Amino acid sequence: MSVIAAIVVFNLIVLVHEAGHFAAARLGGIKVVEFALGMGPKIIGKKFGETMYSLRAFPIGGFCLMLGEDEDNNAPGAFNNSPIMTRIFSVISGPLFNIIVTILIYSMMIAPVAAPIVGQVTKGMPAEAAGIKAGEKIVEINDVTINDWKDIKPEVSKHEGKQVTVTVEKNGVQKEVKLIPVKNPGTEDIVIGVTQKVTIAGFSIREGINMTVNISKMMLNFLGQLVVGKADTDEVSGPISIIVYMNEAAKTGFISVLYLTAIISLNLGILNLLPLPALDGGRLLFLFIELIRRKPLPAEKEGMVHFVGLVALMMLSIFLMYKDIIRFNLIDIFR
Repeated sequence: MSVIAAIVVFNLIVLVHEAGHFAAARLGGIKVVEFALGMGPKIIGKKFGETMYSLRAFPIGGFCLMLGEDEDNNAPGAFNNSPIMTRIFSVISGPLFNIIVTILIYSMMIAPVAAPIVGQVTKGMPAEAAGIKAGEKIVEINDVTINDWKDIKPEVSKHEGKQVTVTVEKNGVQKEVKLIPVKNPGTEDIVIGVTQKVTIAGFSIREGINMTVNISKMMLNFLGQLVVGKADTDEVSGPISIIVYMNEAAKTGFISVLYLTAIISLNLGILNLLPLPALDGGRLLFLFIELIRRKPLPAEKEGMVHFVGLVALMMLSIFLMYKDIIRFNLIDIFR
């Protein structure tokens, strides 16, 4: 189920992106030929008005095909016949929608819950082995009453390597489990492998914007280092990595899924603004050239450039998928 949730969330992010293009195009009077979720062969499709809405076989993307987008078309409502500012707005709105979603998610002010309620159970740690679950409340450790989350650490710290009895409660039902606290190799703290529950305590657009700007700076800095060869290419993830990370986040709770959704959405927005063929940034580059020259470049030539760029992006995606398969040991043949 967590894998399904990962795929659904990923496609929702793509849907937001393409919905940005669609909304801006229709507001500007540009006709949309097809609005598709997924890639590859069409599974189902239904035409409403002038637009075909379709679901494609492979849940790894989507597209919003505008009339006259890559060819000369004299029909009313064609992309190439629309005012240049309308075209710029329709292209930039996809990444803009992704960035807005990121800001809205980061505007949710996450705060820890004071009560000793388990938010997450760390895989491979004593609490997981003992059967403690997220959502359970720790009420006693070795007959010592736990009233607040901050009471847990000092009590656990007394018993490194020694068996303790932990009493947990959920829905009024208590149970006792036995476990042995261990030292966290990263922090040297004595732990049992539980983390504090968090909740959405408020909403601040200012905080959302600040956090989005700060993370965007880090992303752009990494991209800059990647271009000059100073970044570790192993940190570049493909589609499979996204599904794996989202799958892991889905196991640990809704807040984790939200935050990873924001990261992926921001990545999609920023990467699409890069001035590369087939990306939104590449289309914007051609539009800015037209704005300076006061006349467009031939649509067929621009379409060919984007086609070559699309092929290159597909090859890059396949390469990244190959690296992901090796990274996660999905099949032994690639070892």
